[in-house]
Amino acid sequence: MQHVCKRSNSTIFSRDRASNLIPGDQDPLQQNFTETLPTEMSVKIFSELDVRSLCRASLTCRLWNDIIEGSDQLWRSHCLTVLAICQRDVDGDRLAGCSWKVTLVRNYRKGCVKRRWLKGRYSNIRSADEIPPNSMCPLDVETWGEILEAELDR
Repeated sequence: MQHVCKRSNSTIFSRDRASNLIPGDQDPLQQNFTETLPTEMSVKIFSELDVRSLCRASLTCRLWNDIIEGSDQLWRSHCLTVLAICQRDVDGDRLAGCSWKVTLVRNYRKGCVKRRWLKGRYSNIRSADEIPPNSMCPLDVETWGEILEAELDR
């Protein structure tokens, strides 16, 4: 019988070749970190994820979903990056009592569209027929003004 040893925090876990645990050992790879760490630590770990990864992580299990959905702090940091894109919409949603997650979801697509326009992704479009799908959404007058200024500067 061959053993593979893995060291974790000065504890050695032994597993045989068939990946069966030797009696008395607990497999650290099968352990859910959110069950052993305080919720605040789990939130800190989840805060390192981008929006897409955070949404995917919330689908992993009920406990992860509860932590992610229940933490406004996780969504707030991502929403503040969108704030610079659609400040009026974000402020309006927050004043209306929307959670940070709802505010982020409502404004994320607008932020992506605005960023693409500002980066000049659509600068070579000559007619409405050439506009790709998902490149338009309702934006306020100030945003379109910023986009127009960026286009004129190019």
